Amino acid sequence: MGTKYTAPVVVLIAATTFLGAPAYAGAPAPAEAPTAPAAGGLAPAEPVGGGRLGERGLILPTEIKAPPKTSAKAYVIADADTGEVLAAKHPHGRYRPASTLKALTALTLIPKLDRTMKVRPSRNAVNQEGSAVGLVNRPIYTVEDLFKALMLVSGNDSAMALAEANGGLAKTLADMNAEAQRIQAFDTVAKTPSGLDKPGQSSSAYDLALIARAGLANPDFRRYVSLKTDKFPAPKGYYEIGNHNKLLWRYKGMIGVKNGWTSKAQASFVGAARRNGHTIIVSIMRHDGYFWEDVSDLLDWGFAARGKVSPVGRLVGPAPEPAPLPSEAAASAGAQNPPPAAADAAAAKTTEQSASLAPYLIGAAVLGGLAWFGYGLRRRSR
Repeated sequence: MGTKYTAPVVVLIAATTFLGAPAYAGAPAPAEAPTAPAAGGLAPAEPVGGGRLGERGLILPTEIKAPPKTSAKAYVIADADTGEVLAAKHPHGRYRPASTLKALTALTLIPKLDRTMKVRPSRNAVNQEGSAVGLVNRPIYTVEDLFKALMLVSGNDSAMALAEANGGLAKTLADMNAEAQRIQAFDTVAKTPSGLDKPGQSSSAYDLALIARAGLANPDFRRYVSLKTDKFPAPKGYYEIGNHNKLLWRYKGMIGVKNGWTSKAQASFVGAARRNGHTIIVSIMRHDGYFWEDVSDLLDWGFAARGKVSPVGRLVGPAPEPAPLPSEAAASAGAQNPPPAAADAAAAKTTEQSASLAPYLIGAAVLGGLAWFGYGLRRRSR
């Protein structure tokens, strides 16, 4: 779907199993919310996005009626243009993301891979479990084909093939986790590029909103998630694939992004729609049933509420880049042209060394003079 991306309002609904401390070693206790790192290594600041977002229950504005009820354990409704979080429920709760994690895979790899590059998926990629587009072990796919399969039909085989094209699974997971840290999605830990359940893997409704908002700023990401159908290469010709996001057909202004489901995660979704020049993002996690109507209702509420309510939090921007270290050229220039203090110290050291040699020099001069005087007397006596 070639919808042009402009200031959006984002509604996030995420349905996945909550991952508390008992589930994963080292995971924060359920009541804890991630905090933004404080400057200078001081105590952590408030929860990412604002203090209220550290709460576990419903977090609502007071100016209008609350959003419609949903069985999702967590959700976020946000204005993508301003970043304002309009309403939320346990936004920083950590849950299994299922295939909504593929949005992070795409966000991470789209800038890294040449979309025209040909890829031959390995047998490991071809045989990935779960949803698949049906790859074969032949070099008939471009990177762009694989991104379409990733975001339309949620191909786990495509996710692994893209990871291989990026230099391997370990490198890709490192890149994904680094990207999550860059955009301050601190609840998110990627253990697979596909979202298949694995111990230690997690995300949150808040993080899914951040990921969707960052992805929609990339024209290729926005194009992939907006496609309803496309042609996919086959050993002989092609076949048609269709987007699993049912709201692309049902909800007016739907841009798309990603849905997911596993038996452990239950249903999750993050998506964005645009109406009257505004975009709303909704993310949900751990929904126990048919969630499309819930998402539609939350999107409707977001469009009605934007500009009329006090935000309960904010979608933060990427973390600031660290200050660059001095370049080698600057360091070399400093060595060739030492600062005045260094020059003065060097001069003082030279003077000190000269002073310490003075007695020896005077003694040598006296001895030399006596020897010359003795030599002159000897000649005179002859």
